[in-house]
Amino acid sequence: MPNVLLSGRVAGEKDPSREPRAKLLYLLFSSGWDISNSNGDQSVTLSNIQDQIIRSDAFVFTPGATLEELFKAVSIFVGYQTMDEKLKGKGTVILNGDDSWDPFFSVLNHLRSLGTIAQDFRDFLLAVNEPENVIEGLNRVHELGVPDPERHSVAEDQTDEIYSYESPPLTGQLGNVCVFCSASIKDQSYLDDGYELGQQMAGSGYGCVSGAGKTGVMGSVVRGAVNAEGWTGGSNVPHIIRLEGLPDGLSSFWLRSDIYTRMEVMIERSDAFVIFPGGAGTVQELLALLLLKESNDSLMRGKPIILFDRIDSSGVHFWDPLIKLLANTQCSSYFRTVNELNEIMPAVHEELNP
Repeated sequence: MPNVLLSGRVAGEKDPSREPRAKLLYLLFSSGWDISNSNGDQSVTLSNIQDQIIRSDAFVFTPGATLEELFKAVSIFVGYQTMDEKLKGKGTVILNGDDSWDPFFSVLNHLRSLGTIAQDFRDFLLAVNEPENVIEGLNRVHELGVPDPERHSVAEDQTDEIYSYESPPLTGQLGNVCVFCSASIKDQSYLDDGYELGQQMAGSGYGCVSGAGKTGVMGSVVRGAVNAEGWTGGSNVPHIIRLEGLPDGLSSFWLRSDIYTRMEVMIERSDAFVIFPGGAGTVQELLALLLLKESNDSLMRGKPIILFDRIDSSGVHFWDPLIKLLANTQCSSYFRTVNELNEIMPAVHEELNP
């Protein structure tokens, strides 16, 4: 029997989600599905989410969009975007009868309007209002499949020659700053900002850690750091390398098998994090950092997060909907927001040297 991974938790007998969840369990069982996390007692971590995805044939999210569930949902969407074979043919339905997922959808919609998400997320994350509609959504994916994200490889054969390698930090290097950012932005002003940040990181004595993509802002940050003779390190996975290629000049490269161990090694090797303009992948990476902060994980202890809420020429704040989404959670205290490019590295240095 196919297995569906059901999200969410039940917080006691008075939890308002208990009744719709019970109805959903009945409908899924009677439609021939086995159910993982039916009791709502499983938590999601960087170390177990990939296993959960591999073991599941579909994903259903219930009302009550917690930080953990947001991370899981955006991770699945990023998997669709990057054509992860482990998600092939696996559908995702979000039960949103209480509108609790609307702020999350607003973030994705905003990023799509800015051009950092090319796909219409509604085609991949099917939102419904009633438990009965969940079964209809799963059947729809079974019949039609998951849409093609329409991405094309730029380095199809490059992964045959890729391996991990390591170079020591430069003499006097103060630490490493990881930049999470877009690999798809083509706006030259964003690319110029990324290049300048790479230059500033090297000039300030910090190594640059990235997702090791050659395209978009990610590629520009690495080029800036390399051209300023700074230390650069990065991690990537084979199926994304085929899509984005690898930048030239990396001092260290850590090849990983999935995006979660990729994030983990980037976090391990970094002392601070900059959230630059990006897409769904950047949202995923920020949420991962916040979850680790929330659980007091040693990977993130003492490591600051600087969110670059860039303001464009029309006055639009890049991360405004995301900041609003996080405003009512304690996680809003886990990061510092700046609006100007030249504020980023001073903020990093100040947070690391209070």
